[in-house]
Amino acid sequence: MQTEAFLSGEFTPIESVGEGITRQILGFNDQIMMVKVWFEEGAQGYLHSHIHSQVTYIESGEFEVTVGKETRTLVAGDCFFMEPYAEHGAVCKRAGVLIDVFSPHREDFLEADKA
Repeated sequence: MQTEAFLSGEFTPIESVGEGITRQILGFNDQIMMVKVWFEEGAQGYLHSHIHSQVTYIESGEFEVTVGKETRTLVAGDCFFMEPYAEHGAVCKRAGVLIDVFSPHREDFLEADKA
């Protein structure tokens, strides 16, 4: 399973995934997935962990990000990386957008998209 070679953001579905958070699943195959996530001010990506490696780029906004036992404030142009099973989360301090890349792809995101 994988996406087409070219995707138009205009026609790619956007789904609500929590209070003040929406996401758009972009290109993926079995090995990798990119997801665009919009956060309203105050929205939280609660502390969690998963089997995937993840790197996140802050496209816009301001986020208080925790990875493991360390917390930092990050802004547009910054990024953070999580090894598999690393506990992590983010609190949006100023509305913004994150670009998440996962390896392997997030099967749970695809299952939620079908529901």
